[in-house]
Amino acid sequence: MAEVAPPPVDGNDMQDVVPTVANGDAPAPEEPEVISETLYIQNLNEKIKIDVLKASLRGLFKSYGEVLDVVAHGNLRMRGQAFVSFDSAEVAKKAMKEVRGFPLYSKPMQISFARTRSDAVVKRLEGETFEQHKARRAEHKKNTRYSNPLKQKFRAKRMAAEMDGVTAVPAPKRPNVQMPDEYLPPNKILFLQNLPENVTKDQLMALFSQYPNLYEVRLIPTKKDIAFVEYIDEGSAGVAKDALHNYKLDGENKIKITFARK
Repeated sequence: MAEVAPPPVDGNDMQDVVPTVANGDAPAPEEPEVISETLYIQNLNEKIKIDVLKASLRGLFKSYGEVLDVVAHGNLRMRGQAFVSFDSAEVAKKAMKEVRGFPLYSKPMQISFARTRSDAVVKRLEGETFEQHKARRAEHKKNTRYSNPLKQKFRAKRMAAEMDGVTAVPAPKRPNVQMPDEYLPPNKILFLQNLPENVTKDQLMALFSQYPNLYEVRLIPTKKDIAFVEYIDEGSAGVAKDALHNYKLDGENKIKITFARK
């Protein structure tokens, strides 16, 4: 198996935080796990706006301890990735263990430890060395600016276009048309909207456990009016959806239930 390498890292974009990587398949003695105060998260839903994504991650992880910083960007290299920093490596370890695989916006998160400390962690835990840390990061960025493979590829394409006298004309944007929720294909996960803000997990468990094969109920800390309900199979989810769509949980507002987007 080829060695797994981390994605290209830009010091400014990533705040010099890079993910841990696994070694190849050559036999070697096991080394103690190196944990970090910062988690590296992949497989995030790229359709979610960055500010909404960051708020959702902060809300999801704050129950484990103080979240010092959440770093996410919408550029090509960082799309679908984020870094979440805590003030303690033990807190980060617990959060990773319990949240890994959680389907945030219908995509299970892949979580590992970052290899280096973020600016926020250094500033909190080693404030007296923060300026030196920033200087080292700036120097690293300067030294690797022209050796980054992605940047080299981009520059080569740009130079080729200039030499050919070609002026790139941006293609017209296609309208972002999404299928209405009501017509989504069957899914074993249901998406609940318009919930009362004071709804509890126990209330939803009691309501949806009336129908067989309930697997899990997940609330979203930053969006109290939505939730996900998962069944063992699509058929069971469909039965519950048809029975409880427009159900008035608080006697007033109707719950909107659709299949979650795949």
